[in-house]
Parts: sequence; C-alpha cells; structure tokens
Amino acid sequence: MAAGSTKVRFAIPKGSLESATFKLLERAWTRVNRKDRTYRVYLDDPDIVVKMLRPQEIPNMVAEGLYDVGITGRDWVGETDSDVNPILDLEYGRIRLVVAYPEDYEYDTLDDMIADYAKRNKTLRISSEYLTTTSKFIRDLPAYKRHHNSESPMIVTPWIRLGTNKNVQIHLSFGATEAKPPEEVDAIVDVTETGTTLRQNKLRIADEVLTSSAHLIANKSSLEDPDKREKIYDIVTLMRGAVHGVKYLHLYLNVKEDNLDELIRQVPSLKRPTISKLSEPEWFGVNTVIPKEEFYKLIPKLRKVAQGLVVHEPRQILELEEIKRDEEN
Repeated sequence: MAAGSTKVRFAIPKGSLESATFKLLERAWTRVNRKDRTYRVYLDDPDIVVKMLRPQEIPNMVAEGLYDVGITGRDWVGETDSDVNPILDLEYGRIRLVVAYPEDYEYDTLDDMIADYAKRNKTLRISSEYLTTTSKFIRDLPAYKRHHNSESPMIVTPWIRLGTNKNVQIHLSFGATEAKPPEEVDAIVDVTETGTTLRQNKLRIADEVLTSSAHLIANKSSLEDPDKREKIYDIVTLMRGAVHGVKYLHLYLNVKEDNLDELIRQVPSLKRPTISKLSEPEWFGVNTVIPKEEFYKLIPKLRKVAQGLVVHEPRQILELEEIKRDEEN
C-alpha cells in the first residue's frame, strides 16, 4: 500500500485462542511485538493495525466495518449471526459444542428429555454461553416441534428475556457452565475438546451441536475496496502459508547418481524435487518438500539410497499461484 493510504484493521482474539494465534502470527510475519498491559500488537507491516478483542466481539466488529479482518472461532460467527466472509480455516482452536446432562439421567438425547418434560408439564432449563445457537438447535428437534410448535424457547439473561416458551428456557452462563447441573439447570450446551471436564463433573455428552475452529474472517465491503482487498490477500497468503508450513518438512540430501532415479521414485514432493550436481563427480543434491506425516515412512528408504539428510521445518508454504487465480476470478 502506498504511503498515506487507508490501513487494514485486524482484530485478533484474547483468551483461549490467544496463544495459538500469536504462534501463527509469528510464523506468518518476521516481527510480532506486543507491549505489556496493552491490547495493541505490532507487525512488521505498517499498513496493518492490530488490536486484541474478545473472540465473541470480533464477528460483529468485522461485520460492522470497525475492523476489516479478524480471527475468531467459527462458532462465534454463527452465534452472533454476523454477515462476514470466513475466508480461511486456521486449523487450530478446534472444539465441539455439545449437549450434556447428569450421567444418571436416563435420556439418550436432548430430544428425549424435551419429550418427557413436555409430557410431565415440567420446565426444562438449559445453561449456555451460546444462546442463539442453542435456541436454533432446540427448535429443530422433532420433539420440540411436536410439543411446542413454532414457539421460541425463552432466552433468559440478567437484563432481558426473549422468546415466548417459558417451558423451555436457555439461561445465559457466565462461565463454569459444567457446574450448573443439576441444581440450577437440567442440561448444558458447552464447549469441549476431550470431554474430560464434563466427565469429572459427572456429566454425559448426549448430542453434538457443532464443531468449530479458528477462522480468518473479512468484512464484505473491505473485500470490495481495491486497496484493502490487495492487503487482505497479502494477509491470507501469509497466514495460509503459516498454516501449511506446519504440515510439511523441507529435506535436503545427497545421493549418488546410480541411486538418483530410485530416490525420486521413493520420495514424495510438494511438486517436483530440485536436483543439482555437486562438486564431487557422480553426486547430486536433492531438495524437496514432503508432508510431515510421511517422514517416518521415508527413513528406512533413505538409509538405503542416500547419504546425509538435513531436515528443516518451514515457516511458510506460500501458494502464490493459487492466490493469483483467486484474484483473477
């Protein structure tokens, strides 16, 4: 971007996604600085202005144009119903949003619980941070449609009550959601990675509502602005490269000419390996990039045909051609 042009505003998350986000930024840019006790972050690109926010806030902030791009969980994009463009799955912060209730309850699913509570005319109380996501999930269940028709579950917060169905209530949780049953609520809709915390609190997972991971999202109007779009594409290129970088290894090895063809057949590569003659006759150097998961399979093969092996973990794998095609489309 030329001097004096509009800068791209970039919101990144505090909290549970914070550490992994900084690791990714440090792979994508050569310098990432954060001053103590501030929410400002500085990259080695003066045209990108970075600030830390709660991930729950970021989708609406980006949708409203206060920020051009942001990083947040895909779950919060859905929860806030924000009109943004999720342009890149960053492949960290993977979570499951699940329904759970005390393990001694005899229901197989939340649908079974809704049906039983409706027959007994008993109020069902659910606790969650995800009010709109939970409401939508409940409204789509067969038992809810059968017993409550098109009424919306009542969403209960300290400030407001929304929805007309007092018999099924969703109470806003301010944390420690797993501690609420059975005294305060009958069930919860909460985030889990392994389910360990739920089991420790004697809760059983009944349903999976959704899965999510961290995403780079963009304001739709910013993507239509020619100058901002170019800078956003730069951000996408660097961050996608950092995401891909952790999946690959860069190998450099030496091989005799007699074994060169066999080596090329045995070793996978991102495209084709780079081969160069060494100063010693009949020896070649081979550079290649392989999927990290293939590395352990290659060691026995390389021991037979190659001499010496240098392994690097790349910071980034930049797919410049793919970005160029995206721009042309």
